[in-house]
Amino acid sequence: MDFTNKLTSWYSANKRDLPWRKTKNPYYIWLSEIILQQTQVKQGLPYYNAFVKRFPTIFDLANASEQQVLKLWQGLGYYSRARNLHATAKHIAFELKGVFPNNYKDLIKLKGVGDYTASAIASIAFNEVAAVVDGNVYRVLARYFGIDTPINSTAGIKEFKALASSLIDKEQPATFNQATMEFGATQCKPKNPYCIVCPLNEGCIALQRNLIGSLPVKLKRTKITTKYFNFLVYIDKNKNTILEKRISKGIWQNLYQFPLIESEKSLDSKQFYVLNLNNTILKDVAFEYSLYNQKDIVHKLSHQHLHTKFWIIELDELPTTSVSIQQLKTYPTPVLISDFINTFNFHRI
Repeated sequence: MDFTNKLTSWYSANKRDLPWRKTKNPYYIWLSEIILQQTQVKQGLPYYNAFVKRFPTIFDLANASEQQVLKLWQGLGYYSRARNLHATAKHIAFELKGVFPNNYKDLIKLKGVGDYTASAIASIAFNEVAAVVDGNVYRVLARYFGIDTPINSTAGIKEFKALASSLIDKEQPATFNQATMEFGATQCKPKNPYCIVCPLNEGCIALQRNLIGSLPVKLKRTKITTKYFNFLVYIDKNKNTILEKRISKGIWQNLYQFPLIESEKSLDSKQFYVLNLNNTILKDVAFEYSLYNQKDIVHKLSHQHLHTKFWIIELDELPTTSVSIQQLKTYPTPVLISDFINTFNFHRI
């Protein structure tokens, strides 16, 4: 088909030089695909290189502690990806004897591996004819074929998967899949695509009908909620502080943070004091507290905006469960917390 031939031809001349394209090792390909979920190549590449250097084999990753994995992942977000990555590494290393599943049917059974990732690994590592459909592919197909079915609807997911499967080069499935993804990432971009020099512009329905800006269509489902976070940054005379591990399910599960109090609104100093009247750590002890940031630090996540304040609490001594401020950077923390740790001068106190 003309679409398929032009796309693979474009790819051979324009593909980026990326390390996971130089191997058929399913471990490296799987690693790259998990990192690149919800992440652009320019952001994910340093993490990929760091993981390969630190964990050159799946056994190395499997034998690491979850804390080590989360620390290396720190800053990428969507931390469930890292937890699933580690769980799957242990499953393959210890239960499958290090042998990676070599087909779509078995790959999709792995934790953290969905249709897209299973298709990518199956086609790239094992040359299986399995079409990938990710955000870039949705955009290319929706524009070229003029499809306005919402890409995040049940009908849309089926329609685009069927279309991609009908277009895939059965002799070169890996090349076709990578070509489509690369084309969407660098040529048919979300905003200001290079339509004038596009090799597919003559047949692109969206270009002909002036629909580039409106395709693909995506249903709005996520309601953004606002939360107010107050982190308690304790510091005693021995330069100790307190960190808590988030054990409840959520995006920050198993990451560390300063003790947290949620409030219904942004607090001033008096309101914060009243909120801490029953704080067992501060009960019957002398302490001083101050606000690090007068203006809320707004941390935006996909589904919620966190309006955050860091309260510095100075006292003589903390419980034995405290940690030295010298050790803070060894703990995996959300970006919001790590940014504070890197910015705040603990030693001035």
